[in-house]
Amino acid sequence: MKQRWRFWASVGLIWALSTLVDRLWWTMQTGVPAWDQADYLNSAMDHGRALGLLPGGGWQGWQALLDLSPKIPPLASLVNGSVMALSGDAPEQAAWSLSLWHGLLLVVMAGWGRRLQGDGLALIACLLAALTPAFLGLRTDYVLEMALMASCSLALWRLGIWCDLQSGGRWGQAWGCTLAAIAAVLVKQSALLVLASAGVWAAGIALRRGGPWLRQALLLPLLTAVLIGPWLRHNWITSLGGTNRAVFESAVREGDPGALSLTSWLWYPRILPEQLGSVLLLVGLSGLLLWWLQRQQSSTDHAWSWRWLLINLVAAWVLTTLSPNKDARYITPLLPSLVLLLSRGWWQWGQWLKVRLSRLVWPLFGAGLLACVPAGWSHQLHRFEDRPRGPVQALVEAAGGADPSKPPATLIVVPSTSDLNQHNVSFYGRRHGGRTVGRQLGGSRQDREPVLARTEWVVLAEGNQGSVREAAMQLDQAVRSSGVFEQVHQFERTRGGSYSLWRRRATHPIVGPSFVEVFPELAAGLAAGPVGLDPVFAVVGREHMLGGHFSYRAPVRSKAMEALAQDPDSVQPRWTLALLAVLENRPAQAAEQFEALERLLPDNPWPAAYRSVVSLAGWDPWQAAAAADGASVSNPVLAALGDLSGVLSGAVWRIPAAITSVPTAVTSVEEALEPASNQRQGQEQASS
Repeated sequence: MKQRWRFWASVGLIWALSTLVDRLWWTMQTGVPAWDQADYLNSAMDHGRALGLLPGGGWQGWQALLDLSPKIPPLASLVNGSVMALSGDAPEQAAWSLSLWHGLLLVVMAGWGRRLQGDGLALIACLLAALTPAFLGLRTDYVLEMALMASCSLALWRLGIWCDLQSGGRWGQAWGCTLAAIAAVLVKQSALLVLASAGVWAAGIALRRGGPWLRQALLLPLLTAVLIGPWLRHNWITSLGGTNRAVFESAVREGDPGALSLTSWLWYPRILPEQLGSVLLLVGLSGLLLWWLQRQQSSTDHAWSWRWLLINLVAAWVLTTLSPNKDARYITPLLPSLVLLLSRGWWQWGQWLKVRLSRLVWPLFGAGLLACVPAGWSHQLHRFEDRPRGPVQALVEAAGGADPSKPPATLIVVPSTSDLNQHNVSFYGRRHGGRTVGRQLGGSRQDREPVLARTEWVVLAEGNQGSVREAAMQLDQAVRSSGVFEQVHQFERTRGGSYSLWRRRATHPIVGPSFVEVFPELAAGLAAGPVGLDPVFAVVGREHMLGGHFSYRAPVRSKAMEALAQDPDSVQPRWTLALLAVLENRPAQAAEQFEALERLLPDNPWPAAYRSVVSLAGWDPWQAAAAADGASVSNPVLAALGDLSGVLSGAVWRIPAAITSVPTAVTSVEEALEPASNQRQGQEQASS
């Protein structure tokens, strides 16, 4: 018992010293959160507000909570938002959540290391983890990878214990590894790359052994349905779309190598010295070679644990390499397992020295640890230099942001740089309960007129504009030369140039109909089918940028409900409520409105088609098939939706019909859209 207490006290001391170093880093840094960091800070703030823990929010129900995580699961943001409520919402205060996740990672590495080789290897692994450059960077970088590393490592460790023939197969172990695996996926979907091979292996073990293992294995699908199912059902479309953009489209845009190319397979090995440090890597690899040479003298008591670690590490490495998008962050969930493996090499050198140079074991080990320090030191110094620094906080305060007494406001941000972008404008604008958000426009020539007509605040850049399109420069010039806006303040940038804050002049008030008045007519455009969808969602998408608080929704809904109270058979309010439900991701409410429109518009095929689509979005293929098959009018799209949803609901005999009807529907939609596409291209060419 005393030895165990000393061991965990040593782990706690490593965490405390690591945290002290991290807090010094946060004290000395003077930068601002860039794109990803600000986005995750905003997500944590959103979830903290939704839980009622941070000012400016409150509990509005599960549906509202699920709305906050459309692309990435919510667990990390729920934890980080809760920590933010205790520590404060400044970036350096919010970063205490990284220390929490790092503590979990050290506990996992300590427990896993003890199982692999005992206390000695476990403490070596924790010490090396504290000095690893990649870990140092992620402990001071507000992204999800530290949480992902900790949760994935926890799941692998506990799953390996459950699978062990000698000591596994217990219900407590099954609950532990199942909840850990689900938690990892609820941190980020990419956890599946790390856990998929381990899960398949564990399933094979359960099937082969049967009995309690097989019954315990059923926990995974059952708890997945309970814990992941609600989020996935609510957000599966946006999650798939976000994954496609982040993985496939980003890989093409950034010029990453093909998944099967030699460059792809060497991508992550070549950055290991930078991530782990050359000394840590060299000593570890040479020690592993020594272990292999002395394998006849080694104990095989831990053979299963090492085999579990090594095979899953290799399998997860292969899956991560096959992912098209390449980035140093994407391999980090595997680094704890790799550090444990390399720690075995360090431990082996210790055993070799103990036999031959017993008096020099500790001095040489200490020298080896000190030799690992410069890699992490250099890495952190480089991050000091590379960290974005800008006047975003001062700019937001000049616009009245971060003040809960001020009315909700939207700042249109034309540039997009690491030191000023829509995400960190929103973060600083909503601190302390503030209600100012940033939104980016300028990606299209069609943004120019709405900005000039309806925007109150605009942020422009003098000098480098960042990652924006040519149309953003045209919007920039239009704001400066229109006379509609006046410059309020100019803020110098540390690397040259400046940012300027512009406000609408009192002599140019916002005129014309509000979006509340335009929305009903816009929603009625859905009656035209696919031809009407693009104009509707283009305008709505732009409105969501112009007014980042969606304040139009409540009055639009109120007016529609009043109209229906006066005339239940009125068509336009139904289109309004249906479009609102679609935009708010409420498929059941949308289906109800589209069903009413089917009755009111028996000759129009699109209400039935829309009801079928939203029913599929709500994971109800049976209702989707009934809506498409029961329509009072024939249409190629309805036929395809009926066959497709029928197959998804279990009617496999409809597969041959679907093979024919789906391509036919696609062709009919393309033919309908072609004139509108040609007209839009002509308008864009004329405006340029």
